[in-house]
Amino acid sequence: MRDIRALPKAHLHVHLESTVRPGTIRDLGGTPPGDTPFRTFREFADQRARVRDLLRTADDFRRIALEFCADEAAQGTRYAEVTFTAASHGERVGAPEMPLEAVLDGLAEGRRYGIECRVLLDHSRRRPVERMWRTYELARRYEAVAGIGLAGDESHPLAPFAEVCDAARDAGLRLVHHAGEFGGPDSVREALTLGHAERLGHGIRVLEDPAVVREVRERGVPLEVCPTSNVLLGVVASTAAHPLPRLREAGLAVTLNTDGETALADEYARVRDTFGWSDAELAELARAGVRASFAAPELKAGMLAGIDAWLDGGA
Repeated sequence: MRDIRALPKAHLHVHLESTVRPGTIRDLGGTPPGDTPFRTFREFADQRARVRDLLRTADDFRRIALEFCADEAAQGTRYAEVTFTAASHGERVGAPEMPLEAVLDGLAEGRRYGIECRVLLDHSRRRPVERMWRTYELARRYEAVAGIGLAGDESHPLAPFAEVCDAARDAGLRLVHHAGEFGGPDSVREALTLGHAERLGHGIRVLEDPAVVREVRERGVPLEVCPTSNVLLGVVASTAAHPLPRLREAGLAVTLNTDGETALADEYARVRDTFGWSDAELAELARAGVRASFAAPELKAGMLAGIDAWLDGGA
């Protein structure tokens, strides 16, 4: 059994504000969240909002980004696309560009740990369309921002944001939306059509509609699956009950991620132990993450070679 931390990994679904170290939260005057299951999505969102409210200065944002790089690199992550709610933070602190610029500075400094990061800017479905337009404008201005997407409660439709998604697609930004987590297959269909989604955040409820499964498979749209988060938020009862194996059996492109609720190497170990998966199967999960990423071709090639070397026993 090989060391999972030595397996080169891409991390595609992780919210920066959910990765803040407990010690950093205390330093900023807060109380770290617990690790027990949430009773509702609103409870989860409110708890994370309390952490976000602690972030006030450029040094705060730079610090959490740099610490993210250190922590991810220790897990064997070599490339990450970290989600950040930049426009909301900018409004809150009264400096529209500062939070994103400080995060980008921290991520650039974090390259010293051997990790490359890009940013995905998210926007809550519950929030105004005008703020999504500000998210779009921020994304266009910074090369290290790969794209934008909608997050939050999927009972709020994507349709009001369709014009922004059209503009983002036309501007060459990548689009990645949360769908098929709390919402059913209809939320996936909406993300694919009106939202032009290139990947789906979570997407696990796609299995409830064979026609949507077929469409996702034929389009080759990867799923960003986060089993531990799904358990913590009550989407599934346990890791053993998670549809991850069935998603792979359906021929879907499945990547393994954390949502920020656990460490990536621990997530790989958890699915290995739960489903009895071999090192070869873990390597294929890692390859799927690399292939689904928006990383540069040369970085992808190097990571795929590193995964092969790990499996061959050379890593």
